Amino acid sequence: MIVNYQELLNQSVSGEILTKLQAIQIQNQLLPLADFENSIDFKHLSIIAGVDLAYWKQGTKEYGVCSIVLLDYKTRQIIETCSDFGEISFPYIPGCLSFREIPLILKTSKKLKLKPDLYLFDGNGYLHPRHMGIATHAGIYFNCPTIGVAKSYYKIGDTEYDMPKNTAGSYCDIQIGEEIYGRVLRTLPSVRPVFVSIGNKITLEDATQITQYFITKESHIPLPTRLADIETHKMRKHYQEMFSDIK
Repeated sequence: MIVNYQELLNQSVSGEILTKLQAIQIQNQLLPLADFENSIDFKHLSIIAGVDLAYWKQGTKEYGVCSIVLLDYKTRQIIETCSDFGEISFPYIPGCLSFREIPLILKTSKKLKLKPDLYLFDGNGYLHPRHMGIATHAGIYFNCPTIGVAKSYYKIGDTEYDMPKNTAGSYCDIQIGEEIYGRVLRTLPSVRPVFVSIGNKITLEDATQITQYFITKESHIPLPTRLADIETHKMRKHYQEMFSDIK
């Protein structure tokens, strides 16, 4: 069977309501488009994007806001911020959350004036039952390096994880069968670890290095996604107040 990858990709980012089986089939068919072998050239890293979303209910409808914050890789300073919101129509299906998130992420990304060299997502990539978390799904569409940095562990099967040592930069790999799906990374001492996985066009070693590079003493979450998280909460309040004023 000949697979029309562009048609599948367009369908996967459209927000079209799918059954769980349909979504899983699309994930499996899109997987060959992901690049899990490439490594980045740090010399050419200039603009890093952090992406996050926040949700709220308005009556019977659900809405989401996406914020993307761009940082200069060398200075770690913000160089651009943009946000957008919209109604969320795709249902909550565990393992298929990227179908809910990606339409709004793409809508927001179109407002960017600068083009990121790499995206960090508050979520998973390869650390997913079908290796198709949001970092991979979006990475295929953007065709650039992406990293998933999740705050909580999305348990796959019966696999638990080992806690890394209580020192900054310590980690334990999450191995299922013969494969390493991701990494539990202790970014700061005496705080909860994060869960790092490759999204697209990057190695796990490079993803770990970049995640740790953007850690500050203020938070165990990397700066790009932390700033995006702060922005989404600010913008969610803004849009909620806007809806209230309309009423």
